[in-house]
Amino acid sequence: MSIENKFKLLQEKDLQAELGGGEDRINKQHAAGRKTARERLIDLLDPNTFSEIDKFVTHRTTDFEMDKQKFLGDGVVTGYGKIDGRLVYVFAQDFTVFGGSLSRANADKIVKIMDLAMKMGAPVIGLNDSGGARIQEGVESLGGYADIFYRNVMSSGVIPQISAILGPCAGGAVYSPAITDFIMMVKDTSYMFVTGPDVIKTVTHEEVTKDELGGAMTHNSKSGVAHLMAENDEQAMMMLRELMSFLPSNNMEDPPVKVCTDNIHREDDKLDTIVPDDPNKPYDMHEIISKVVDDHHFFEIQPYYAKNIIVGFARLGGKPVGIVANQPAVLAGVLDIDSSTKAARFVRFCDAFNIPLITFEDVPGFLPGTTQEFGGIIKHGAKLLYAFAEATVPKLTVITRKAYGGAYDVMSSKHIGADMNFAYPTAEIAVMGPEGAVNIIYKNKLNEEERKKAIEDYRLTFASPYKAAALGYIDEIIYPRQTRVKLIQALEMTQTKSKLNPPKKHGNIPL
Repeated sequence: MSIENKFKLLQEKDLQAELGGGEDRINKQHAAGRKTARERLIDLLDPNTFSEIDKFVTHRTTDFEMDKQKFLGDGVVTGYGKIDGRLVYVFAQDFTVFGGSLSRANADKIVKIMDLAMKMGAPVIGLNDSGGARIQEGVESLGGYADIFYRNVMSSGVIPQISAILGPCAGGAVYSPAITDFIMMVKDTSYMFVTGPDVIKTVTHEEVTKDELGGAMTHNSKSGVAHLMAENDEQAMMMLRELMSFLPSNNMEDPPVKVCTDNIHREDDKLDTIVPDDPNKPYDMHEIISKVVDDHHFFEIQPYYAKNIIVGFARLGGKPVGIVANQPAVLAGVLDIDSSTKAARFVRFCDAFNIPLITFEDVPGFLPGTTQEFGGIIKHGAKLLYAFAEATVPKLTVITRKAYGGAYDVMSSKHIGADMNFAYPTAEIAVMGPEGAVNIIYKNKLNEEERKKAIEDYRLTFASPYKAAALGYIDEIIYPRQTRVKLIQALEMTQTKSKLNPPKKHGNIPL
């Protein structure tokens, strides 16, 4: 064969591989409102940076006449490229080939890039669009899944792992994303479930639609399985690019610093009036966060789930920070099962990847009731306590209003290792609210007039930041308008922080 023909053969094979399951199936994918694996990679990565690996791999199965059905690449596109000039490894399942199902060969391709990512210390982004294990391969396919799961676990806390669910993912196809750090779903076109609606109908006789069972809104608002939601594939890729801009490439690096064009001494007088005079009146903590951070930009994680706590990324003085904040506008900002686990996972992620933690606190306590107690609020609340105590990154806390009871301890208090604790003059730091405290202390011994005076006295003595400041539990009482500059100064002061927890294999977090 002449050199010319050899080049021609390579060109033909390249085109064949890039066609995936063929024009008809590509058109079907587009008709369903979804892009193809390769189109998604073009949107995700910097232009002309994608290098493909294992483009010509095919499956090795002969059962069920599978040897007569082979597609180059075998239903997954793998390789590496750049996001904002930084190396990332990617795999994108191709639904046009065997429904994106996982074969042994297919798993080997994913395993190869996961191993490379660990060696090079770079993130892995998986674009999932798969019907699960390839049934024709049986246990080989299952073995392939387990190999991927094992690497997900070994990579956890070493390199960022991000999953996008971009189609109907079922069975084994959902466990790997569940181990990764962040899961992105797309409205109306992506689903996740261990067992689909048909199996559920057969086994439990429940009637449920795909969307109700495992749609993007279900997992973003009810189960808390997913962290982000996009309107379409294109927006999903843009959001992943933005998420990456806050994260380091691995656990040995610091997160990427950007040039800060927002004045670090900027003060906003509106901050002085956001917290209302009436301690029982709600306000939106987002208003405080957005006025304090660079360019008023806050990238929220899990915005639809456990809305009584807010978590997400922002920058202060150009440096990425993780923000955890109680939300007084929802359930008065109490801590409950869902909000505790949501915040604990986020805190542990930030700690693993050297992202400083900023806590905005306005918490009246833990949510009472049988549902919470029977659901294990004690152990779930303990997760957040554990996460904050274990974290060795710089930790800064701002108490805007209420910091009551055990919830005061849990929300990154001085006692569990916070480096700097600020309070607004509106802060109330006490075992409980003044009314409840007076009722317990005096047990109905006072008339109405005396009771009102006792409540007022308690409020002045205990429900203020001055008692805590006198004991050194609060480092500084600040004017709300100074929040930005105080946090940036403290962040700069703590940037050389070095703290090591006692040597151990790992702790035993209450799960």
